[in-house]
Amino acid sequence: MKLHQPNHAPLVSPERFRKIRELLEKRQTDLTLVMDNVNKAHNLAAIIRSCDAVGIHRVHAISYRSSIRTRQNTAAGASRWLKVGLSESIAPVGEKLRAAGMQILVAHHCPEAVDFRSIDYTRPTAIVMGEELTGPSREALDLGDNFIYIPMAGMVESLNVSVAAALILFEAQRQRQAAGLYDTRHFSDAEFERLLFEYTYPRLAAVLRERGKPYPKLDENGAFENDGITE
Repeated sequence: MKLHQPNHAPLVSPERFRKIRELLEKRQTDLTLVMDNVNKAHNLAAIIRSCDAVGIHRVHAISYRSSIRTRQNTAAGASRWLKVGLSESIAPVGEKLRAAGMQILVAHHCPEAVDFRSIDYTRPTAIVMGEELTGPSREALDLGDNFIYIPMAGMVESLNVSVAAALILFEAQRQRQAAGLYDTRHFSDAEFERLLFEYTYPRLAAVLRERGKPYPKLDENGAFENDGITE
């Protein structure tokens, strides 16, 4: 069926399109979070929301158990605005992060751990959060360049993993905002235009990819010429 878009009339409102564009302008491609066997659905969803809120573009969910991967996949599907990579092992993910020049920080209270606020998050950074009861896996601990902890003055020994992740992420955001990293686009022009179309018109983008057709160019209001484009 042909798209009904006379001339250059937008299929989305200009306001929504500008909000999507602004979202992509601020995405931090060199900041990520790794969920190492986090298994509770509400924690997965809360962590993903926090990642979106601070402008992370891609997160990683690790689990060797199929039941947990199912929950992770469900949480990933509920998030349209950032990418979630699923894996059975943290080792290859860690290798890719290290190859990308990222420092790997593991949230784990141990003698070598430092206050999470003392870390320089303006560097390319991956933050690893471990399983709710047992914490990070041995493989995750072996990957860490540094261990970080959240100082607490009460009787509680640890925070909920999603709360802890949010505190660390917003400290990273604070530092990055002060350094002006949210004022610089982190995508190439071609990647930015591709993501902008996919985020604005996800269903149409899927159809065009399936048919091997290029995306049309969007104007400043999110409109495009629809000649020959069918859905």
